[in-house]
Parts: sequence; structure tokens; C-alpha cells
Amino acid sequence: MATGQKLMRAIRVFEFGGPEVLKLQSDVAVPIPKDHQVLIKVEACGVNPVDTYIRSGTHSVKPLLPYTPGFDVAGIIEAVGESVSAFKKGDRVFTTRTISGGYAEYALAADHTVYTLPEKLDFKQGAAIGIPYFTAYRALLHSACVKPGESVLVHGASGGVGIAACQIARAYGLKVLGTASTEEGQKIVLENGAHKVFNHKEANYIDKIKKSVGEKGVDVIIEMLANVNLSNDLNLLSHGGRVIVVGSRGPIEINPRDTMTKESSIKGVTLFSSTKEEFQQFAAALHAGMEIGWLKPVIGPQYLLEKAAQAHENIIHSSGATGKMILLLK
Repeated sequence: MATGQKLMRAIRVFEFGGPEVLKLQSDVAVPIPKDHQVLIKVEACGVNPVDTYIRSGTHSVKPLLPYTPGFDVAGIIEAVGESVSAFKKGDRVFTTRTISGGYAEYALAADHTVYTLPEKLDFKQGAAIGIPYFTAYRALLHSACVKPGESVLVHGASGGVGIAACQIARAYGLKVLGTASTEEGQKIVLENGAHKVFNHKEANYIDKIKKSVGEKGVDVIIEMLANVNLSNDLNLLSHGGRVIVVGSRGPIEINPRDTMTKESSIKGVTLFSSTKEEFQQFAAALHAGMEIGWLKPVIGPQYLLEKAAQAHENIIHSSGATGKMILLLK
């Protein structure tokens, strides 16, 4: 290590496994930005389910060990590489992806993955934009190709991606239905764009949705837990309806005939399949939402950096998500 190199606190993972493999270290070197990179002093970092899949070693993406988790950070530019012209020290920003990992006091990011954070949003909200809003936008506009006037059911609408999907769908002129399992979650869903909300813990909630949408069915379903809901989703769809799978935690048995008479489709979505150009398009649309005011992240559970393992435990095992889970650096 170079003499005088600045050190920081960061979560490090030395082996794949359960939440206990997240180790807080206080002697991690602060990275130095190269050409098209920026160094961000992290104020808050979003915790996403994908962080837990990568940590466990079950995800298709396996970083080289040791690594620091975390994609979505919000904070202040500390330093910029030689080829960076869009940002300067002191700028308020958020990211969709870090290079060095977001569960840390400082994070390195490529300049094309960094966006200005408007003053009207705080750093916690900034850390809630990245994966949730960009994923929801890709699912609705790119994968489902929604049109104004169509109906969308957001299955699991009270979490980070769910709230983002409700806000975006409402802003784009869709009829928005959402599901949530708690009273608080249902209230949040209604406050953030849904016209109607249903409790997916109720035995007859599918019948209630069917009654609400009528014989036509639902045009689009944004699905956070396909291993539980996909079979029911296929029965709820309209002719030509689309299920967009954003999340799944295991296999499920379905009857392919359910797709045939309606000529419906099931499509998976992953944010990081997006091209640079697509990211720029999504960012432009979402920035407009921030300026106009319909893009307003809802913050859920908050944890200090040293409680990262608890956050990972809770994001998977706690029922009834309400807002975006955030790690705070102070």
C-alpha cells in the first residue's frame, strides 16, 4: 500500500455464503479515479435483493473475491479522473452501478453510470433511484412496451421496484393495480400511483382482482416473486397480455396452455442487459420525473454500515416490504 494512502471503512466479502460473510473493515484503501471515473463520498447506499444473491454465490454474476457489495449510491463527488468533464468535486450525484462497491465510505464509478441528484431529493432518496427506478422503467417501457390506457398489475408493489413501477406507470397514463401484504404497505401503494390495491395474503385476492378488471383481464403484470405468482398471473392476463419477471426465488410449475388461447407472453428483465444508450434514455425520462415531481422514492428500513448483515437478512426474510432499504454511512 502506498505511503499516506487514505483509508476508509467498507464491507468486504472474502467468501460466498450467508449474511455473516459481510465483514466491516476500517483499513480499506480509498480508490483513486482513472480517466473516465469519479470518486464519490458515499452518504447512502441502496440495498437490493440482487446484492444478497451475489453474496450467496447463487447469482450468474460472481465477482472476484474479496469484493465490496452495492450498486446504488448517492453522495458528493470527491475527485474525478482526467477525462471527466461532466462532473466536478462537490457535485451531488447518484449511480446505477459502482466499480468498487457501494457499501463503503467512498465508491468509484464510471462517469456514464453517474447522474446529477436534484436538490429537491435528499441522499437517502438518491440511493433509492438506481436499480429500482431504472429496472421498473426498463420493465414497463422497454420490455412490456406499455401504452397509455393499458392496465398494469404490480405484484409486490410496496418495495423499491414496486413503488417505482407504480409511480412510472401512473405518470405514463396506465391504470395501475398493486398488491401488498400489510395495511401500511397497501397505504403506501395507493399514495404512490396505484388506483387500487389488493392484499396478496388474502385467500381470494385473485378473485377480487378479476372482478376489478372484468373479463378483459390485465394487460401487463410486473412480477417480483414469479416462483409464487406466475401460474396465477397467466390466468389474470388479457389477450396479448405480458408478464414481466423482475424477481424470482426458485422454480414454479405452470401450464403452458394458459399462454396459448390468450397468446400471452412471459418475459424476463435484467437491468444490466441495457446498453449505454438505453441507460441514457431511461435517465432522461426519470430526470424529468424528478423535476416534475412524480418520481419520489419512499424510504423504508435504514441501517448503519456495520449492520449490513442484518439488512441482508431482513430484505429476504421480512414480510411486507414498505419502501426502499438503505445503508447509511453516518
